[in-house]
Amino acid sequence: MKISMVSEHANPLAVLGEVDAGGQNLHVAELSAALCRQGHDVTVYTRRDDRAQPEQVRAPAGYRVVHVPAGPAERLPKDELLPHMTEFGRYLAKSWQRDTPDVVHAHFWMSGLASLLATRGTDVPVVQTFHALGVVKKRYQGTADTSPPERVQLERLIGKNAARVAATCSDEVFELARMGLPRARMSVAPCGVDLERFTPDGPAAPRGTLHRIVSVGRLVPRKGFATAIAALPAVPGAELVIAGGPEQGRLADDPEANRLLELARRLGVADRVRLLGQVTRDEMPSLLRSADLVVCTPWYEPFGIVPLEAMACGVPVVAAAVGGLIDTVVDGVTGELVPPKRPEALAATLRRLLGDPAQREAYGIAGCDRARSRYSWDRIAVDVLRIYEKALGDKVPAGAVVPADAAASPV
Repeated sequence: MKISMVSEHANPLAVLGEVDAGGQNLHVAELSAALCRQGHDVTVYTRRDDRAQPEQVRAPAGYRVVHVPAGPAERLPKDELLPHMTEFGRYLAKSWQRDTPDVVHAHFWMSGLASLLATRGTDVPVVQTFHALGVVKKRYQGTADTSPPERVQLERLIGKNAARVAATCSDEVFELARMGLPRARMSVAPCGVDLERFTPDGPAAPRGTLHRIVSVGRLVPRKGFATAIAALPAVPGAELVIAGGPEQGRLADDPEANRLLELARRLGVADRVRLLGQVTRDEMPSLLRSADLVVCTPWYEPFGIVPLEAMACGVPVVAAAVGGLIDTVVDGVTGELVPPKRPEALAATLRRLLGDPAQREAYGIAGCDRARSRYSWDRIAVDVLRIYEKALGDKVPAGAVVPADAAASPV
């Protein structure tokens, strides 16, 4: 099968951990690689954000990456990319006239918009994965949400015109249904984990005598690192190690890093909070293995890759009961779920588990079994291929009612 992945802001070749480079980049990279292993021809289209980028690159895993000229060849926040989606869609349309894919898989709402514009008038089906929904982001971020005002309306339009919607978790299906999208065209295809890289066996990063709690993610407020720091005064004898954000040498210039460190100072736990900055994919397994617990406390989370990686390493997880984390972490079996934004509830759970090594070990074993049996990328790829086959069977004309100027609205 010839598959075109569209990921307008999330380049699968990008370095993870900085703003706008996280789970979606990894998802596109690993899914593309798994599909290539199964004999499919995969091309990923992403926006060119650096003049030095070649037009095409062949990734080591076998898929092609095409850097699409749409807007200036420089890094822009993803919330500023909407005006460039018409140009992105025109490029796709020309490319696909010469080399027509069997199916298009759009990642994020703006990719869906460009894909539907490019396939308008054809029978090439578009499968849409949102990765995050504007209505959920608005609910939790309020006035701090920088999304274009058209986002929610356009997401509804994209969902109604896509051949299928591949949601990343069951909570997203409920949200999409509330938006009026038909459940019959939705399927769940979660994120996966690299089971060769993330294993219980292998080196662990050096650590001291304190219990170690590890948290990983981009340094943005919604990831909820402040909740973990606020819990730490009530968890004596434990350190919190946070990985993510810019390189260590640039942390001093990062506003969120400074906000978190100031919070730790105010709460009297600055000596037990460490910000590592960017951690490479090669270093991540050893960091996770060094933890007594991995904590994930976002305000909301469309899926969440870090809990899977910790589970695959045999490390117990404590996670906020939001979004995709409710699917991934089986409460009381592979770890524990806590209410979001509740430091006192988090602290009570951490104290209890740090004092119960047998329970931690049981969670670690069960988590590893669950990761290996359900979340390998090869299994996820099979799930996604079934969605593609349904889309091809439906042969719904993509982009039939998407306005030609939908991406031209001022932001």
